Amino acid sequence: MQRPVEPKQYTSIAFTTRLLEAGVDASVGSVGDAYDNALAESTIGSFKTEMINRHGPWRDVNHVEVATFEWVDFFNTQRPHESLEDLTPAVIEQIHYAHRTLAQAG
Repeated sequence: MQRPVEPKQYTSIAFTTRLLEAGVDASVGSVGDAYDNALAESTIGSFKTEMINRHGPWRDVNHVEVATFEWVDFFNTQRPHESLEDLTPAVIEQIHYAHRTLAQAG
């Protein structure tokens, strides 16, 4: 007698299939160590420090969701990043397209 398949297994199969269709390689890195999700952990730490801890207490989940959306937009466009020489992603994008336009005009 076989064990029933859990719904999350179907989701995993569908997700893996979609990754393959899109030509995306799934991460096969190490699991359960300090390097497992370092970038995400760093971003979550910034989120907690810059948004959750600084602006609480929160009224309700909806308030947190709106603030999260606003912080993610800020983080992805306006917040200086050390890895970008303390420039914002928006400035880096402008530089990228300016260089690309110059190269094409070349």
